[in-house]
Amino acid sequence: MTQSVRILLVDDHLLAREGVKELLENQKEFVIVGEAANGIQAIEKTKELLPDLVLMDISMPKMNGLDATKAIKQQFPNIKVVMMTVSYDITDWFEALKRGAQGYLLKNLNTEDLLNGLKAYSLDEIPMSKEMAFRIWKEFKKDGQAEESLSARELEVLQLVAKGHSNKEISNSLNISENTVKTHMKNILGKLQLENRVQLASYAYNNGIV
Repeated sequence: MTQSVRILLVDDHLLAREGVKELLENQKEFVIVGEAANGIQAIEKTKELLPDLVLMDISMPKMNGLDATKAIKQQFPNIKVVMMTVSYDITDWFEALKRGAQGYLLKNLNTEDLLNGLKAYSLDEIPMSKEMAFRIWKEFKKDGQAEESLSARELEVLQLVAKGHSNKEISNSLNISENTVKTHMKNILGKLQLENRVQLASYAYNNGIV
């Protein structure tokens, strides 16, 4: 990452925010631009600060992180949202992804894994096993996804997304501009009625595209 990722930190527990803030402030890749204690504040701060990434807790008063994520992604689809929670409930993860979150990190991860996970999501990479992709895909299949045919180029882009490549890496690999990659991504998401790269990876794994 050549520029620091601007992060909005959202958690109703002050000590939790302070702990994550102290950890990230020691990393040159990240800068905390603001904090919020509930979902309503998260939406307001996102509008005010336009961060690159919102690090969002799930269980909060007034408005939970899932509802806040949906509202933020509807207004600011290019702002990444990563859930950070103590919950091991896979249902929470599915719900977060359905509402547009890019990823899901557990608060009890060790420092190295937490930082690596956050860096991966910041770079539009997908730290996810095939087993997890399959579990996610089974959940999303319940919603009756519409499958339209993709062009040859869109399939190439989808294959690289599923392998965890960033837009820049896809651009270099296919010798096209990053703006063209973004256009393909938008078209692919629209055709498959999916919300984010994690869902795309799940689709690719379980339809034999990778």
